[in-house]
Amino acid sequence: MGSFLKTGICTAHLSLFAALAPVQAIAQFDGHGPDAWQVTGVASDDWLNLRMGPSTDYPIIGSFSSDAMGLTKTTCVPFMTEGQGIMLSQAERSFLDLPPRWCLMSNGQSHGWVAARFLMEATGQATPDQTSNRMLADAVSLVRRLYARHEQSMRGEALAPFGASRALDFFMADIANDLAQTQWQADPLYNAQDTDISNFRVMSDPDQPMLRGMITVRAEFTNFGQPQTVTFNLRADPVQPDAPVRIMRINHGEWSIP
Repeated sequence: MGSFLKTGICTAHLSLFAALAPVQAIAQFDGHGPDAWQVTGVASDDWLNLRMGPSTDYPIIGSFSSDAMGLTKTTCVPFMTEGQGIMLSQAERSFLDLPPRWCLMSNGQSHGWVAARFLMEATGQATPDQTSNRMLADAVSLVRRLYARHEQSMRGEALAPFGASRALDFFMADIANDLAQTQWQADPLYNAQDTDISNFRVMSDPDQPMLRGMITVRAEFTNFGQPQTVTFNLRADPVQPDAPVRIMRINHGEWSIP
């Protein structure tokens, strides 16, 4: 992906680059803009490829039909608002050496990155965005199931969720294998060697449940009378079939997994 600025950029264009500052763009990434999108500029006998990442260098993991509508957007790169992108002329884009814009899109079943030039705001009545709510519910349910399976495995009633045969059911593919080979010094879900758990609950983060496709879920509980909070970061895993929501990080405060 190209750099934002070429060597020797003149002072007159620094203000233009400042308008693309990530602080402004991030605030408008998730949950802003049109409620629904549709495919445009694709021949009727063709389809729009979904890719694992934001460029043609990534493998194809699915497709949208040429007339697909009701699509929902999670985020786009490079980091700018829709308004900022419209304001830039082609000459300014070339001067800044901005890479092609790609967006992480979903139709409710398939998720992947598509070239933004093939997207437009859906015409007619906008379709309410149900994708974010569904992903949040899936994330909370997954963390609850992780704890339940962990408890069952400790009683010898199920295979361990961190083990090689079950890690992909809960974790991103790029970390599942490493987790299966890890020797834990403390319980990876309770951050303790001994447990006496009460007041257990799992919920989406009340302050920032989803940002740019990353979901935050909290597990709160009391262990031997001491309150604890474990934070889980999750997102759709395009490597796995149908891009299910999977855990990418577990944060215990003083240490994290991975």
